[in-house]
Amino acid sequence: MTANPFFTRSKLPYELPPFQEIRVEHYAPALDRGMAEQLAEIAAITGDASPPTYDNTVAALERSGELLRRADYALSTVSLSDATPEIQALDAEYRPRLAAHQDAIHLDRALFARIDALFAERHQLGLDPEDLRLLERRHQDFLRAGAGLTPQQQERLRELNRELARAATAFQQNLFDDTKAGALVLDRAEDLAGLSDDAIAAAAENARSLGHEGKYVLSLKLFTNQSELAWLEDRSVRERLMTASLSRGLDSNRELVARLATLRAAKAALLGYPSYAAYAVDDLTAGSTKAVEDLFARLVPPAVANARAEADALREAAGGELASWDWSFYAEKVRKERYDIDMAALRPYFELERVLHDGVFFAAGQVYGITFTERPDLVGYHPDVRVFEVFEEDGSPIGLFLADFYARGTKRGGAWMHALVDQSRLLGTRPVVVNNSNITKPPAGEPTLLTVTEVKTLFHEFGHALHGLLSDVRNVSFSGPNVPRDVVEYPSQVNEMWMLRPEVLARYARHHVTGEPLPEAVVDRLVEARRFGEGFHTVEYLAAAVLDWAWHSLADGRQPGDVEEFEAAALETAGLAMPEIPPRYRSTYFSHVFAGDYSAGYYSYIWSEVLDADTVEWFETNGRSVRESGQAFREGLLSRGGSVDLMEAFEAVVGRPPRIEPLLARRGLTA
Repeated sequence: MTANPFFTRSKLPYELPPFQEIRVEHYAPALDRGMAEQLAEIAAITGDASPPTYDNTVAALERSGELLRRADYALSTVSLSDATPEIQALDAEYRPRLAAHQDAIHLDRALFARIDALFAERHQLGLDPEDLRLLERRHQDFLRAGAGLTPQQQERLRELNRELARAATAFQQNLFDDTKAGALVLDRAEDLAGLSDDAIAAAAENARSLGHEGKYVLSLKLFTNQSELAWLEDRSVRERLMTASLSRGLDSNRELVARLATLRAAKAALLGYPSYAAYAVDDLTAGSTKAVEDLFARLVPPAVANARAEADALREAAGGELASWDWSFYAEKVRKERYDIDMAALRPYFELERVLHDGVFFAAGQVYGITFTERPDLVGYHPDVRVFEVFEEDGSPIGLFLADFYARGTKRGGAWMHALVDQSRLLGTRPVVVNNSNITKPPAGEPTLLTVTEVKTLFHEFGHALHGLLSDVRNVSFSGPNVPRDVVEYPSQVNEMWMLRPEVLARYARHHVTGEPLPEAVVDRLVEARRFGEGFHTVEYLAAAVLDWAWHSLADGRQPGDVEEFEAAALETAGLAMPEIPPRYRSTYFSHVFAGDYSAGYYSYIWSEVLDADTVEWFETNGRSVRESGQAFREGLLSRGGSVDLMEAFEAVVGRPPRIEPLLARRGLTA
């Protein structure tokens, strides 16, 4: 075997992993050696005969695990974005082992004793605010990981964590297979009536790439309400597409959902919490289950009232029955009638390259003074991946941004940001971040035309990328999006504001053939129509958030029973039982919470949106230029990552605590 490229720091710019050299067989030796090296580093810390200091204990722990971090970040990236069967098998094998490795560190009594001794004297150590926060964070992390448990309890915790890792990996891989298998295969172009010519061509190309030559394939996106439902004219095709979407995981993940929920309830009880929701929220900015439930209680009634009013209008347009697969179709008709906007007809104005360069990148330059240069000489983990170098206004380097836009059979659904290298002054590393989307790839030589929703997703995910790219912290544990889960969506949601800003929209919203700008009257109607459908979108989101919350509010020992019955009861109890609006994610394909780290935290999107809506209002009313406001937002919030209390940082930048009123106004929930 060739020399393992993980064994030395990459010599590529910004330590981009040398994917052209990395082979599947390199991961396992690197992960094995990485875990062994980190345990040896921990043993050196605990074996130090001198009294514990911040540098020989906390900073030493922060420096540890360099090789493991390199290999794990790379494997995590490809397991989500290019999951071949070999990669899937590796991921399934190593997730439980990596979970056990973390337990070995957090349950090391000698290591915790040193951290605990430093914590007791933390205010006498003369630490600067970031290092003091890291010491406090480490102490809390160890306690939450079970450092205070008896040896017998710790062994039980290790067992639970291993089982959770196995079950979560199985859930993700089952969902990957079910989503791929659930793609809707159609025989005739007529079945796709209502879709644009380029969308039909893309479906044909998708079919060809999946081995269905001469047919048409609509691959499923991760969420429930597939985007094609807005335009497909054949009601039976719409029903088949919605059924395929809703059915994912019902066979393969049904038992895993209940198992994951009961395992988490058992873990929370072992750590002294009445539920996993209570355990999760104790470490987040919400602070208590009551705070989350109060937010739900305030939002659900007006959201449902709005959605019911929307449903009445759609039934009138449909001439009677309105099913879940009809909602988007008739919503599009009503939107067109009320606001004279045909969303499908807007796609020629949103060509990917123009949206990226003259929209997303241009806005980042206007707000934060940064620039982007594509680096075709640098190779990503898949041929579709593009690499951009990011610079400050004065030309000094920031890091790398990798863009992976297109759907493929080896990529999970949805859109997300991922780090390959975290920024850290302690480690001497600059950020390398990835944005993933699942845009249908057009035939060769054809432009990639986006829906309005896909444009919004690009701006949203790039907000996460900015959080990583603009990080400026000493400690890697605080880098970029390493913030409490319920505020991690805040910067990404703020970045959506630039999508419809006139000075940004005018640059990128141009017809891909004629170059003509999106007509001003259409822009005005688009802005006016933004609130149309907020009842649907809010109920769809809240239903998913409530399902997450219900599963993770189970007490230890309570068996949830059948998944579908549990879902129905949870939605009925919350006042969100609307058959026409299924949750954005049903439990069996709710990857965020059953295979990701949003467990008992999906509420964070709306929690973060409180901060987001208030920040947008601040940008628009504070009397400063966009560039001045952007610099203040960057220096006070984006660059600080988890090194500060984000709520305190918000107040320092905006000048007051956050208010919910801008969110209520945005979503039409003030009545």
